[in-house]
Amino acid sequence: MSDDAAAPRRFDDAAAAVAHAAALYDAACARIRDGLAALEAGTLRGPVDACYPFVEIEVTPQQLNVDARVAFGAALDAGRYATTLTRPDLLGDYYREQIALMIARHGSAVTVGVSDQRIPAPFAAEAQITALSPGAAARLPDHFALPDLRRIDDAIPNGTHAPAPGEARPLALFSAERTDYSLARLRHYSGAGPQHFQSFVLLTNYQRYVDGFLDHARAQLGHDGFTALVEPGEVVTRPGGAEQGARPAQLPQMPAYHLQRAGGDGITLINIGVGPSNAKTITDHLAVLRPHCWLMVGHCAGLRRSQQLGDYVLAHGYVREDQVLDYDLPIWVPVPPIAEVQVALSEAAARVTGLRGQDAKTRLRTGTVVSTSDRNWELRFRQNATALNQSRAIAVDMESATIAANGFRMRVPYGALLCVSDKPVHGEIKLGGMADAFYRERVRQHLMVGIETLRILREEGVDRLHSRKLRSFDEPPFR
Repeated sequence: MSDDAAAPRRFDDAAAAVAHAAALYDAACARIRDGLAALEAGTLRGPVDACYPFVEIEVTPQQLNVDARVAFGAALDAGRYATTLTRPDLLGDYYREQIALMIARHGSAVTVGVSDQRIPAPFAAEAQITALSPGAAARLPDHFALPDLRRIDDAIPNGTHAPAPGEARPLALFSAERTDYSLARLRHYSGAGPQHFQSFVLLTNYQRYVDGFLDHARAQLGHDGFTALVEPGEVVTRPGGAEQGARPAQLPQMPAYHLQRAGGDGITLINIGVGPSNAKTITDHLAVLRPHCWLMVGHCAGLRRSQQLGDYVLAHGYVREDQVLDYDLPIWVPVPPIAEVQVALSEAAARVTGLRGQDAKTRLRTGTVVSTSDRNWELRFRQNATALNQSRAIAVDMESATIAANGFRMRVPYGALLCVSDKPVHGEIKLGGMADAFYRERVRQHLMVGIETLRILREEGVDRLHSRKLRSFDEPPFR
């Protein structure tokens, strides 16, 4: 690309701005691929200059007259805002939407150009790098940028980022390099590329939910706009049952299953396994895709004698004993319920179970959930009893508070509907025969409540879902 073509350009049309950013990004990636070929051939001389595109907007004090009810897509203070961009093929719709809102609300054009941030070669040409000969691979750092953890952090979503003098304020929560890092991690953990992920996400910790989801997904293909089911290894099933792709010999750490709709607003279900570490890991990376919602549908220990095995717990508060997010989100920060999600979960439970009013209260209880990092928390019951009483908790699990807290931190609407699988405090521990009967009776119904919740949220419109309570007073404009 010539210097003239790479020079910063102003746009008052979001589609044109993103198209130019895509051209800049594609040209940079082509230089990396050509450079890798030259590296293998032994003809490469000097570093390969390939940088991310950027988008920038200047907002004057006179352009700040924005409706106070909007949750995103507007600057809160006058100044210069900028971010680097990556993968316009994947994130183009998101970029176009956010840029269009900024142009419309502030009446200011955006500038698109080439940043000084080099694209790490593994993010642009992973397969080509993997195929390099050992000699060429050894020379890779001499010519190409590699991922640099000194630049890849969460200071912006954590609210700890302070722009240097003269530096633009952040326009988005994630830089291009931070985004690329998570896109690579998603493939590693889930077994499929990030292009398959949908904007409504269910997180679970039991394989039986996966089995139920697959049965439901195959039945839905060709209906309600669902076009394909993608499983780990990028095994694709389309309407009619034809399956393409080879199943992996082993499942990845957190396998993901994608029931896709044409607009990307289908459902992704991820089996995150047990524990808060996995819950944080996967949501750290999911966040860069800017999903509309993620929900936890898993099991919990009931703490109230009146609860029965198979009852539902709708979390409206969390005690964070998971510890994995304490550094990023201090423990004193409250994690509020998202009203739109709570209402949708309650309505979905009523539709699926057929219970309403006082009858519904016999099966579904709303209250505080404790998430712990200790799977054998009940063996320390004497030490825990006072805290459980003081919190008024009604259930204990290992993931829900982590998922909610990371949703709050990453500005992704969240919720948790849990199913009581045992009551160890009251002597009802999970035994093999009891567990099998419980799973047969409850797993599919519980899963369908989660799926129906996401359908309700999608049909009600996602604009009302993104709550202002997730946004701070000093917030990047992009959602």
